[in-house]
Amino acid sequence: MFIIKNNNHLNSEHLEERALPSKRFPRWDTSSFPEELKVMIELLRDRRPPAVCPKRQPSDGFDWLRFAALAVHHRVHPLIIRRLKHELQPDIPQDVLERLEAQCRDNTIRMLHLSGETGRIASLFRDRDIRMLVLKGPALSLDLYGDLSIRPSGDVDLLVPLSDIGEAGRLLQKFGYVKDDYIRSVLGDWRWRHHHYAFVHPETGSKIELHWRMHPWPAREPSFDALWDRRRTMMIGGRPVDLPGLEDTFLFLASHGARHGWSRLRWLLDIDRIMRMPLRWDRVAAELRHLACGHIGGQALRLAAGLLGTPIPEGARQAADHPRAIVLAEEALFYIGRVVNLHSPPLPPDVARHHSRHLLNLMTPRQRLLFRLSYLHPYHADAEALPLPKALHFLYYPLRPVIWMWRKMRIPVQSGGDSA
Repeated sequence: MFIIKNNNHLNSEHLEERALPSKRFPRWDTSSFPEELKVMIELLRDRRPPAVCPKRQPSDGFDWLRFAALAVHHRVHPLIIRRLKHELQPDIPQDVLERLEAQCRDNTIRMLHLSGETGRIASLFRDRDIRMLVLKGPALSLDLYGDLSIRPSGDVDLLVPLSDIGEAGRLLQKFGYVKDDYIRSVLGDWRWRHHHYAFVHPETGSKIELHWRMHPWPAREPSFDALWDRRRTMMIGGRPVDLPGLEDTFLFLASHGARHGWSRLRWLLDIDRIMRMPLRWDRVAAELRHLACGHIGGQALRLAAGLLGTPIPEGARQAADHPRAIVLAEEALFYIGRVVNLHSPPLPPDVARHHSRHLLNLMTPRQRLLFRLSYLHPYHADAEALPLPKALHFLYYPLRPVIWMWRKMRIPVQSGGDSA
């Protein structure tokens, strides 16, 4: 376990590039991106102090309202507004500036509240001997940026061992949280078809995602015990909280961003920041090989280097040069070049098709086989179509093909999850 004593080296608004042997990758072709997005990427890419940055002059048709909406969509408005005030100040309409400043104020208040909640829940779990790792939220913002308010977040993601998930959920409910019972399960498939529960506090609006896995099955990931042995500890909300090790944090961020198509630039900024920290790449590379996800780590590196100028150390070149990493990075430009919110279905048909292909392309051949075989396992929709006593639920296995055909003919499909 490591203790994070001081993040002051990250507290500067403009981080200096680390003096490591690195490879520079060519910039991605963003000519098809709207001008507002290209200007935003340039602002994020430029790490020079504002005093030495050239004044940027947007074109006459520059849409400031669209620019502000893109900054909020990509969750980078706290960083953007710091540079805007110097580099584009004379051209920013006052109402746009005020709108962004209001968003930043709201975010700061929310992050302060979530940091307090994170500390209180960590203490609650520690008193009950429940091991807990904080994956995202204010702790990640403080860890990567040295500032709670830089990385906006609407919830806190917590990881606990599967054996403790029931007790942890009951403690959250005692703490005033209400469980969102959106998961429907049969024959215990919740353990692998899902990877977290959601809890919302009705009075404060705080949201907690309680994980027993970091990522959806069939992705491979380290065991909780391994993550716990490599954990770091930091103070947040006046209380100690545990985080995954720095190398495990990189692996988590790379896989999380890949699964969401890197549809928000905030996730690439996270990669950029963590690559400027004392990351032991030999350990990262070993874990990428062990988990068979070198192409996913390489995708993150390729995108961050090509869009944000992230330096890639020599030890990371094998992952960044992975042929699949290059293809996956090109696929992700589809999401970045347009406003895609994967959390707001229904998705446009072209986005839905692209995302389905992208998720399959992230899998290894073995994972794709397991994923397709999982359709043979009964779904909760089968139990709804043909209710059986729990003692007879094993019959859903041989009956699965018959029930599936019957549902297709008789019952309109309402969601992708029940269409299998």
